[in-house]
Amino acid sequence: MLDDIAQAVLARSEVLKYLRGSDGETSVEARDRIYAYLDELRTTQRHQLYRALQHPLYPILRKIERKHEQLHHVEGAVHNHRIVYASNHKSHTDYLVEPLVLDDNGIRPPLIAAGINLFGGPLGLVHRHITGAIPIRRNSKDPAYLITLKAYVAEILKKHDLFFYLEGGRSYSGELKPAKTGLLHAALNSLHPKMVVVPVSIAYDLVLEDYVLSRQRVKKQNKPFTREIAELVRHAVGYWSRAFVTFGAPITVDNYDPQSRTEVLELARLVRARIGAMYKVLPSALFAAAMRPSITRHDLEDRIDQLLEELTAKRANLAVSSGRQAVEEAAGPLETRGIVVSERGRFRVRDRSVLKYYARTIEHLLATPGRTH
Repeated sequence: MLDDIAQAVLARSEVLKYLRGSDGETSVEARDRIYAYLDELRTTQRHQLYRALQHPLYPILRKIERKHEQLHHVEGAVHNHRIVYASNHKSHTDYLVEPLVLDDNGIRPPLIAAGINLFGGPLGLVHRHITGAIPIRRNSKDPAYLITLKAYVAEILKKHDLFFYLEGGRSYSGELKPAKTGLLHAALNSLHPKMVVVPVSIAYDLVLEDYVLSRQRVKKQNKPFTREIAELVRHAVGYWSRAFVTFGAPITVDNYDPQSRTEVLELARLVRARIGAMYKVLPSALFAAAMRPSITRHDLEDRIDQLLEELTAKRANLAVSSGRQAVEEAAGPLETRGIVVSERGRFRVRDRSVLKYYARTIEHLLATPGRTH
């Protein structure tokens, strides 16, 4: 039985056109494919039940201190606008941290666009029937899927806010990746008269999957989420981090034509630029960007001070004001994590790949990115 949203999707002109049959498909085959994808995308949010649950990842989540910045941008928009949140993507914990920041502050919960690999097993049932997560096949080229997905998102925005990740998947290199336009295009297609896009940035002192991500650099294949959970638990031993979630000023979208690829790309680039400018520059990133294979504490502090001068001139969102403060706050966690080692007043690199991962997180803010070895 089709729900209201599915029926609205099937009534959209682009879907009706596809249902008439194309690319060698009969209308019956086209209908079956659309129906199958609609069934896959269907999600339900039972917010009160979600809040009452002890989340399966609570043992990890309690090790992340949530901090928010500029929440007034959301508080000012939430009562009169439909909100599309567009964030960068660092970790699987983003799916927990960012919505919980909204929930902690009484902001209505958005639906979340999440990779389909997160929907296996019991946690997949929680996502589909309680949290209101929409499974996304990020690399699909199937026209039937893309038409159905965009129509579904456009219709869902008539009733719910949406939270999605502008880069698509997580950044495996650490850097801010180019923006993808698919879900943003779908949101514009909703033609909601009071829709705004709120840029969101998330930054961690330490990313839970840093070792896994830095070794791979690029995503090669989807892993079963049970395996992802095992990796998260393994790397959570001794882990603690702050997560800074920063909200930007809402961007009105009235003047962007969803039928113009150029204008959709222009909007995506604007949102990415806002996310990059808001990104919290944390001590671990500064330490990594200034580090050398071997360096004295004094020289490292001086190099960080030089970076801070450049970042201050660009009005970057800084968590520290001096090289000394950055080293004091970053050295211990990076040593505990096994990334650097301190001996006789000098720091040496212990894991070059992970250190470079953190250095790249602020490359978009630096004219001359730091060279780590």
